[in-house]
Amino acid sequence: MTVAADFADEAEPFRISQLIYDKRYRSYTIQVVTMMLFMLAVAWLVNNVIENFEALGKTFSIDFLWQPASYDINQKLIEYSSRSPHWKAAVVGILNTLVLAFLGCIFATIVGVAVGVARLSKNWLVSRLMTIYIEGFRNVPVLLWILLVSSAFSALLPAPRQAAPLLGGGFVPTNRGFYFPAPVFESGSGILAIIFVASIIGAWFFGRWADARQKATGEILPVFWIRLGILLVPTFLMYFLLGMPVGLDIPELKGFNYQGGLFVRNSFMALWLALSLYTGAFIAENVRAGIQAISHGQTEASSSLGLPPSRTMNLVVLPQALRIIIPPLISQYLNLTKNSSLAIAVGYMDVTGTLGGITLNQTGREMECLLLLMAFYLTVSLLISGVMNVYNNSVALKER
Repeated sequence: MTVAADFADEAEPFRISQLIYDKRYRSYTIQVVTMMLFMLAVAWLVNNVIENFEALGKTFSIDFLWQPASYDINQKLIEYSSRSPHWKAAVVGILNTLVLAFLGCIFATIVGVAVGVARLSKNWLVSRLMTIYIEGFRNVPVLLWILLVSSAFSALLPAPRQAAPLLGGGFVPTNRGFYFPAPVFESGSGILAIIFVASIIGAWFFGRWADARQKATGEILPVFWIRLGILLVPTFLMYFLLGMPVGLDIPELKGFNYQGGLFVRNSFMALWLALSLYTGAFIAENVRAGIQAISHGQTEASSSLGLPPSRTMNLVVLPQALRIIIPPLISQYLNLTKNSSLAIAVGYMDVTGTLGGITLNQTGREMECLLLLMAFYLTVSLLISGVMNVYNNSVALKER
């Protein structure tokens, strides 16, 4: 009778009420209704925008990107002038944003890892100083730190004529900006670049081989020094054999300012330092939490085997802590990239200052500029998340 009843249930005709009361169809019903409501909301918003545009006598268009920008940008990585089109001004702003975000993420990671480990130090003074740094930066808005660092550079650094060159004259900090030696590429520099890239690949392959050998035999090689030798020795040998094809343009004081070298404005340095230190405080807490999540038994076991504390941290604790550290680390990279939009506060022309600032005000195309700006930040955020998720999967624990 039970089997017959089951067949009878399966043969039961479909009824509309099943879309609500039958758990087999209810989830699909909810999803379809939600999608319909979402599409109606989007259609209402789009229709509202079109009607408002028509009332103002405007149309949706990005033709303004090919019109002359008619404004200068003080910090640029590519050739640009006020006669360049708006799209090129946007590209200059995009490059400025990407450089700031890239260098900021690198320095913030270095600071965060160092401070996070130091906060767990048994030295009372070191631990408390790191705590003060973390709590100070985490509990003050990043905009205030940006303004403070920018003001400190302007007030504390000397004028160019009174500035004392450092590091053999190659580095000159002034209240107008920072001067660095600039590389000068001559004949043969391309070959040197190829050798350097090949050395990086060779050092990476050696690290993989040494890691596999250690797992197979237990023998630990001085990987760091060998990789450093692979990276530097061939490059330096070819540098001298090719007749030193890469030189340095040292900044020199001429008149009231320095000439030559690489000039970086105070606005960039203030942003880079403030964003890095601010984000580094959050990364430090992620690192501390990841390390403390590892059982003390792991540390005690490595100590009983005779491993020094530095090797215990590098070989036992950090590899296991990475699976805890990396997911929140992705969020911090995204926060730093998005916080770079505060650059306009100190006069650094990033993409928010160009496309979302001057271009928007000049053309009156607020909707188009904001949508393009949002698309840029969305694309960059998705790329950062994708790359870091790939790395996160590579360090995740592999089950047997």
